[in-house]
Amino acid sequence: MNSQLKGKRLLGINGVGRIGKLLLWNHIHLRHFDGIVINFGREVGKSLDDLIQVLEMDSTYGSIHKFLFGVVGRKAEIKVIDPEKPVLEIEGMPITILRKARDPKDINWLEEGVRIVVDCTGNFLDPNITPEKGVPCLRGHLAAGALKVICSAPFKSKAAVMEDNPDTITMIYGINHLNYDPQKHHIISAASCTTTGLAHMIKPLLEHKETANIMTASMSTIHAATNSQSILDSVPKAGASDLRKTRSVFNNIILSTTGVSKALELVMPEIKNIGFMADSVRIPTNTVSLINLNVTFHAELNELGQPNITRKLINDIYKQAAEGPQNGLLMYTERQNVSADMIGNMAAVVIEANETHTRTSFIAVPPQTLKELGAPEDKTVYMPVTHAKIFGWYDNELGSYTNCLSRLINYIDETTP
Repeated sequence: MNSQLKGKRLLGINGVGRIGKLLLWNHIHLRHFDGIVINFGREVGKSLDDLIQVLEMDSTYGSIHKFLFGVVGRKAEIKVIDPEKPVLEIEGMPITILRKARDPKDINWLEEGVRIVVDCTGNFLDPNITPEKGVPCLRGHLAAGALKVICSAPFKSKAAVMEDNPDTITMIYGINHLNYDPQKHHIISAASCTTTGLAHMIKPLLEHKETANIMTASMSTIHAATNSQSILDSVPKAGASDLRKTRSVFNNIILSTTGVSKALELVMPEIKNIGFMADSVRIPTNTVSLINLNVTFHAELNELGQPNITRKLINDIYKQAAEGPQNGLLMYTERQNVSADMIGNMAAVVIEANETHTRTSFIAVPPQTLKELGAPEDKTVYMPVTHAKIFGWYDNELGSYTNCLSRLINYIDETTP
């Protein structure tokens, strides 16, 4: 450990893929931590300069210079402080690079002075596995000296239900992060980019008296490509159940699945009482995705016989949320946007108000059904039901997910003794 960093607030990042690198950029900008320790787990390129280039450049967002200072701003200052360790300094922030250990339990976070580690590898998602089983796992970070481990993806486990572990929790900043108990929770999932955007879309509806009574809901995410997809067609692995994942991301619109509905229940338990479905459509763009949310409400009519839930009401709900309790996390726009307009937007979700639509119809409830329910009616009753279609943009890599993940990390650090 650098002696100058002893006693300082340090963040550990394991894995430098899409989220790991962008998380580094964001925390250099935020300045919440005094330094960052990054574990690559292996050598990179032929020289230290090759490693620096990996951290410095990005095909989607340009360079760290552009991120920190804009297109016409100055270049970020990158210094090599110790070429052997190595230790860099980016805009005055010390960045320690680790390259030896790939198994979390072998990364000496204690020696490096790191309390909080964010695992961005996408390889360790099961909080039920322990290092004693001889398999690399999330809990290995705790064995290596970290106090808290944050996984930048949803938990996945074949062994047990996630809630069976009292020390694990799934949290999204601005949704349920206040549920964090530093004495209890040691392994945290920050859910997914889609769950983050979707949760911030649903939150204002559940908190408004007119729209809180949701009968059923569904969503499709029109999702940008990710590294889990094949660049060109490849041969599926033995036992693969979804052959579409091995088809070329360049050339196809690909129907896919998503675990967002299960993850949403973990951060918003009231969703368990709603019939909710979710799916994903992968498209050949490099970032920014779009949630198409469909919600059916138990509606009421006003004194004029008109439905209370209208397009205007829903847009007003989102506008008030954007200006009030979800300010900075939910944005509301009446512009006509395309996906490129949202690259780098730092909101969890941006409501495209022009495309909000509602329709109210009536469900006929026959007398026999009413009698079975204990109602005295002897005639058919017509119940008003309102269906709404709402669209929300989210920059699934940097703006939406990494921003909310960074806020969650900072909150956990501030509230952990």
